[in-house]
Amino acid sequence: MIQSEAKSLAMNELSSFEFLLSTIIWFDILHVVNMVSKKLQSKDMQTDVAMTEVSGLISYLKNYRKTGFVDAMTKAKEIAIEIGIEPIFIQRRVIRRKKQYDETSGNETVLSVEETFRIQYFLYIIDHAICSLDKRFDQYRLYENIFGFLFDSTKLKMCDDVSLKSHCTCLENSLKNGDLLDINGDELFLELKFLVELLPNEKMGACEILNFLEQFDSFPYTTIALRILLTIPITVASAERSFSKLMLLKSHLRASMSQDRLNGLALMAIENNFLEELDCETLIDDFAADHVQKKAIFT
Repeated sequence: MIQSEAKSLAMNELSSFEFLLSTIIWFDILHVVNMVSKKLQSKDMQTDVAMTEVSGLISYLKNYRKTGFVDAMTKAKEIAIEIGIEPIFIQRRVIRRKKQYDETSGNETVLSVEETFRIQYFLYIIDHAICSLDKRFDQYRLYENIFGFLFDSTKLKMCDDVSLKSHCTCLENSLKNGDLLDINGDELFLELKFLVELLPNEKMGACEILNFLEQFDSFPYTTIALRILLTIPITVASAERSFSKLMLLKSHLRASMSQDRLNGLALMAIENNFLEELDCETLIDDFAADHVQKKAIFT
C-alpha cells in the first residue's frame, strides 16, 4: 500500500506540469521575501530602512502579478522539456451538479485549465501576500507619523520650528496614558532645537544620536524618546525560534509536559546567554521568602 501511494504521488502529482509551475512560482516569491526578511532581522535595522525594504517588496509583487505568470510558464516549459514532462495542464473531470431553482441557466463562461490555475492559484497567492505586506507597511507608516522626525539627523534638521513643535506635541499625545506622561512636548522641543546645533554635519541614525547624547546630561526627554523609538520591533522571529526549540524540549517521552512548563523551558533555552548571567539560587531564595511573607500576611 505504501509503495502504491508513493508511486501514485510521484507519477500523478510530483511529475505533473502543474506541480512544476507551482514550484517555480513559489521560488520566485520566497526568494525575494527571504532576502527582505534577512535584512529586517539585522540588529541595526531601523524603521525608515524597513519601510523602504517592505515598500520595494510590495512593488515587486505587484509587478510580478502582472508579468510573473507568463515568465513562470516560460521557465516551466523549458524545464519540463529537459526532464521529459509534457508541458500541458491535465484536464480534470468536471463534476456536474443539479442547479437550484434560483440559479440562472444562461450561457456560462468556461475558462481554460491554464486560466483557471492563474486565477485560483497564482493570483490568490499574490493577492494574499500583498494584503499581508500592506498591513505591515501601514503599521510602519503609523510609527513614521509619530517618530519620523527622529529617524535620523537629516530629517531632524529639515524641520522648522512650527513642524518640530507639532511633531513634539504629537509624540507627547501618543505616549500619554491618562495623566501620565513619558515626555513633555514643550521641553522636548527646546531640547531638539539645541541638539540640532550640536549634531555634526554627517548623517546620523537614531542609535548614533542616542550614543552621541551619552556625553551630555541635559537631554532627558530626547533620550527617552529615542529609547522608545529604538525598542519598537521591526520584525519578530519568535515563531521560528519556538519551532526550532520545541522538539528539543517536548519529545515523545515528555508528551505529558504542561503548556506553562513548556513555555518556561522554551524561553530559558532561547535566552540561554542571558540566563547564564543570572544567579538562579538567589532568585529562588527571594521568591520563596516573598511567598512565605505573603502567606503570613494573609493568615
